[in-house]
Amino acid sequence: MSHSPSDPDVHHDPSIALHLEDLTVSYGERPALWDIDLDVPAGVMAGIIGPNGAGKSTLIKAILGLVPVSAGHIRLFGEPYGQQRRRVGYVPQRSSVDWEFPTTAVDVVTMGLYGQLSWWRWPGRGERDQALRALEQVSMESLADRQISELSGGQQQRVFIARALVQNPDILLLDEPMAGVDATTERQIIDLLRRLRDDGRTVIVVHHDLQTVQRYFDWLAFLNVRIIAAGALEHVYTANNLRRAYGGQVALLDEAQNRPNAPSDA
Repeated sequence: MSHSPSDPDVHHDPSIALHLEDLTVSYGERPALWDIDLDVPAGVMAGIIGPNGAGKSTLIKAILGLVPVSAGHIRLFGEPYGQQRRRVGYVPQRSSVDWEFPTTAVDVVTMGLYGQLSWWRWPGRGERDQALRALEQVSMESLADRQISELSGGQQQRVFIARALVQNPDILLLDEPMAGVDATTERQIIDLLRRLRDDGRTVIVVHHDLQTVQRYFDWLAFLNVRIIAAGALEHVYTANNLRRAYGGQVALLDEAQNRPNAPSDA
C-alpha cells in the first residue's frame, strides 16, 4: 500500500526538531493558518514573526494540540506531539495566565513536573529541589516563596520560563516572552535562551519587535496566515520578505529598514 507525502504514518526525519506539513487551522469559515509547510532544524534560536492576526500564537497552540487542526500534520523530532510531550517546554503569553491564583513561585514551577509523576504521587522534596534549581537559572530563587500576584511582570515571566525549564525540554516554545517586560529582564531572557540554544536545545519564539530580530535570532519564519519565507536569518530577513509579510504597514517597515544594518534584497 502506498502513502502520500502528507500521510501521518510516513516516517519523518528525527533530526528535524519541528516538521509541519499541509497544516491548516480554521476558526469557523476563516483560516487562521493555511497550508503551512515548515521544517525547523534542531539547535537553532528561531523567531516566528509577522503582523497582528498572522496566526503566530495559533501556530504554537496547534503544535501543542491546544487548538484543532483542520488538515495536515505535525511532528516533533519525527514523532507526534503525544509521543514527545516530555521533550517539549511551553511558555504561554503572560496575559493568558490568571496571576491572582493563590500560589507561590516555586509551586508554579513544580507544576511543570506533574506530567512526570505517577497519578498517585504528590510532588516531594526532590521535585521542590528541581524547581528551585530552575528558578536559579532565571535568577528568581530568592523569591521562590513569594506569591505570584506579588511579582512584577518580568518576574512572573521568568517564573513561567522556569516552569518550562524544569522539564529539561529539548524544544522550547515561547509565545511573546518579551511582551510587557523591562529592558533588563528582556536581556536576561535572551541570554538564557541563547545558553539553551548553545547547549543544543531548539528554541522557538513568537516575537513582535522587528528592531531586535537580527540581534536575537539565527533562524526565522515569516508568517502571515501562510509561510512567507523561512530559513537562516541571513537568507530570509530581507526588505522584500518584510514587505510580503507586513503588507501596507509602511511605518513599521520603514522603522525596521532605516536602522543600522538594515536588511536588503540581496
